[in-house]
Amino acid sequence: MTLKVYADRMSQPSRAVIIFCKVNGIEFEEIKVDLSKRQHLSPEFKEINPMKQVPTIVDGRFKLFESHAILIYLACAFPGVADHWYPADLFKRAKINSVLDWHHSNLRRGAVGFVLNSALAPALGLPLNPQAAAEAEKLLSASLGMIESFWLKGNGRFLLGSSQPSIADLSLVCEIMQLEVLDEEDRNRILSPHKKVLQLIEETRNATRPHFDELHAILYKVKARLRELRVAGTMNGGKSGSRTELQSKI
Repeated sequence: MTLKVYADRMSQPSRAVIIFCKVNGIEFEEIKVDLSKRQHLSPEFKEINPMKQVPTIVDGRFKLFESHAILIYLACAFPGVADHWYPADLFKRAKINSVLDWHHSNLRRGAVGFVLNSALAPALGLPLNPQAAAEAEKLLSASLGMIESFWLKGNGRFLLGSSQPSIADLSLVCEIMQLEVLDEEDRNRILSPHKKVLQLIEETRNATRPHFDELHAILYKVKARLRELRVAGTMNGGKSGSRTELQSKI
């Protein structure tokens, strides 16, 4: 039976899982769960994932959610996946696991909080929250600094001093790429001080092309739409439009 991947490409973890499948030649069916239309809250999807989140996979009768768990499963369950993604060596796996655990408590919290509260909230029917964005930016900047000073150590091009990417590189870079929906001033302010992080993005992009560019194309479309909406909002006295209007445009 074909692997099913329930995902929304606006979701950073969803992109990581889909890119991993494509890069490693894993056959799968991509089933879109539109977060902006609240499809993840439907009773039908709840039967697949009681946590009501994407990505989720169904492999035969086996269901799994949480992107890091999914990436580990895919790396171990499907033949032909190169060892560097999740090495057989126990010590190397443990190090990758440590990066993944750190990611959820640090980089992800900061990135999601900042992007949501400074840019994407109106598309989800929520108000922008500058105070929450400022707090999230502190965590995001600290996390990028930790990647720069600690996780990107040694002479390797990737995390943990590796010469080839792991699932940790893919997961973290997809997270950082969400900053592409921001206006250029915000994006540059946050990312430009971190030259090694910018290099990691390019190395991961090059290692996973053309799939990396394909999956992230949606971010640039959303960025253009958000720019249009900001201009329209300025012309309309600061009103950015209803949630329905935003969803139809994004």
